Amino acid sequence: MNLRPLVVLLTCFASVVLCAAEPKAKTPAKKAPDPALTPITDVAGLPRVLLIGDSISIGYTLPVRAQLAGKANVHRPAENCSDSAKGVRTLDKWLGDGKWDVIHFNFGLHDVKYLDEKGTYVPPEKGKQVASVEKYEKNLREIVARLKKTGAKLIFATTTPVPGGTLGRVEHDEIRYNAAAVRVMQENGVAVDDLHTLATTQQAKIQLPKNVHFTKDGYEQLADAVVARLTPLLPPTK
Repeated sequence: MNLRPLVVLLTCFASVVLCAAEPKAKTPAKKAPDPALTPITDVAGLPRVLLIGDSISIGYTLPVRAQLAGKANVHRPAENCSDSAKGVRTLDKWLGDGKWDVIHFNFGLHDVKYLDEKGTYVPPEKGKQVASVEKYEKNLREIVARLKKTGAKLIFATTTPVPGGTLGRVEHDEIRYNAAAVRVMQENGVAVDDLHTLATTQQAKIQLPKNVHFTKDGYEQLADAVVARLTPLLPPTK
């Protein structure tokens, strides 16, 4: 009796059973979008505020929005605004077609970082800085010129501290960039929100070690400063 067809059949059946028994690989759960990046719907009659900036501004967006609830519609781009060159390229998209009453903006932390050819954060001696101070200043002048065309009241936030040991950045490097930024703002009559000084005076308490980011309390304190600077510039509610 030729048993080969039976063996083949049984082997196929066993394979089917084993495959069915194996647990299916789970599809990775989609990361929930950061609520700070979720577009909001305007409340009619309230002033419109736009926050432009990197992850530091993302961190204080929600507490600023909460404090100004019922007083202003607080928007921000649905992304990390990164370095000043990206600002030059993307500003029109972020501004959109609506009218802005106040624009609070910052660039700096991504300009001072060092990256290798793959875009990975590296020590300065192993990479290239995203933007020199001269290039940063040039970009800011272009950004300010474009923002002034909106007719909005403008506030520039100084770049918060770079702590020692932060990968891809040099401690205190932001100071040179802030000096250039403040010079541009003074020449253009743009208000300055000195978040750098605020953060520096409490750095050990509100900023993470070897990291440019902040604790929850740190972001709340930055938000307090932003709101204090924004509020006097808001037009009356219609």
